[in-house]
Amino acid sequence: MTQSYDLIVIGGGSGGIAMANRAARYGAVTALVAAGPLGGTCVNAGCVPKKIYWNAAHLAGQMKMAGEYGFDTIEPRFHWEHLKQQRDTYIGRLNDRYAQGLDGNGVSLIRGHARFSGAHRIHVGDSTLEAAHILIATGGHPVWPDIPGAELGITSDGFFALESRPRCVAVVGAGYIAVELAGVLHALGSDVSLVMRRRHFLNDFDPMLRESLMDAMLRQGISLLAQREVRELEKRADGLCLHFHDGDCLGGLDAVIWAIGRRPNSADLGLEFANITADPQGFIPVDAFQNTDAPGVYAVGDVTAGPALTPVAIAAGRRLADRIFGNQTERHLDTLVVPTVIFSHPPIATVGLSEAVAKEQYGEEAVKVYQTTFTPMFRAFAAEPEKTAMKLVTVGREEKVVGLHAIGDGVDEMLQGFAVALRMGATKQDLDDTIAIHPTSAEEFVTMR
Repeated sequence: MTQSYDLIVIGGGSGGIAMANRAARYGAVTALVAAGPLGGTCVNAGCVPKKIYWNAAHLAGQMKMAGEYGFDTIEPRFHWEHLKQQRDTYIGRLNDRYAQGLDGNGVSLIRGHARFSGAHRIHVGDSTLEAAHILIATGGHPVWPDIPGAELGITSDGFFALESRPRCVAVVGAGYIAVELAGVLHALGSDVSLVMRRRHFLNDFDPMLRESLMDAMLRQGISLLAQREVRELEKRADGLCLHFHDGDCLGGLDAVIWAIGRRPNSADLGLEFANITADPQGFIPVDAFQNTDAPGVYAVGDVTAGPALTPVAIAAGRRLADRIFGNQTERHLDTLVVPTVIFSHPPIATVGLSEAVAKEQYGEEAVKVYQTTFTPMFRAFAAEPEKTAMKLVTVGREEKVVGLHAIGDGVDEMLQGFAVALRMGATKQDLDDTIAIHPTSAEEFVTMR
């Protein structure tokens, strides 16, 4: 027997749930097929548990600074097992909340793996489902290296499954996941090495950000091993050993974390039966309206080549529901201004174009940059204070702000409002004309010269 719906969503992550709920509120008869826990990567093995660990790491740093403000300091004992238990309980509540939300909106939740058997038909186990509209929102997964002994390491998924803190760990990678995990582990007491193939990490970000973070991590005591390509991972009596192509090795490791990228979950969806062809990396091509090559089939989130960020997937899913079921025919996601925070130590906040990209797009003469580096007031008593760095990238005679970048205490919470200003077309004069909030670090954005 075939069950018919107006909309079938394949995937129980943030983007899929967002579209399912909004479509159902418009009156669409909706089913959501989820193979894993609700909330997808973000809730279960991504941004939510990461922020919990980052909070713990941040608290560790705050406790170290307490003595500078006159508090008697003691060496705090951190219990990884307790934090993991608290985290698991919290995530369990979020999983339940997602299920309750779907149920409250009348979305049919179907557990299992979905495969296309036709342009508008899927199979889930022994069940056949069909709909005029199908959304693919299956997310992605961490990449494993193709080297001997790779299975001795773990990915970010494995990091969140750790029952105890590794004493000595190597993180292999140069993206935001790598620097976030390295920072968290170091702050919570691990001996950390960050292994990179290039000279630096965060290659796609403004150089000011990555250079400031590299300096901070080195001062903190994280070992940055640049231009190292891993050849093999070996298990020895004293722990794991990373072998590099140059003949060197890094041994005595309790854990090796592969943070070398992510790939879309598109391989086992039966896309050929829907006349959809993924690109060589496995991403499903979509246009600005999330349409795939197959009419009535759409894709959002990490299974596409767009920004791999949870709020982007949510926004795309909601706008797609608005367009299809809310009679907003031109509604779609604009990804020109996407704010991003890296929860490193210190955190990074960035929105818009880097200085290099702005010069490439507008020409070197049209770009004017404002930049500052200062000691935030919170760190005024530190012997070697961690600096905050900020940059504004402007273009044209009116000095329209096209990029805003910062690294330092609290920049993660500053960015949202400034992202609104960029989206509205703010100029440097608009920032200059805004009254500063003193004394704060955020005021530097409106007083920069």
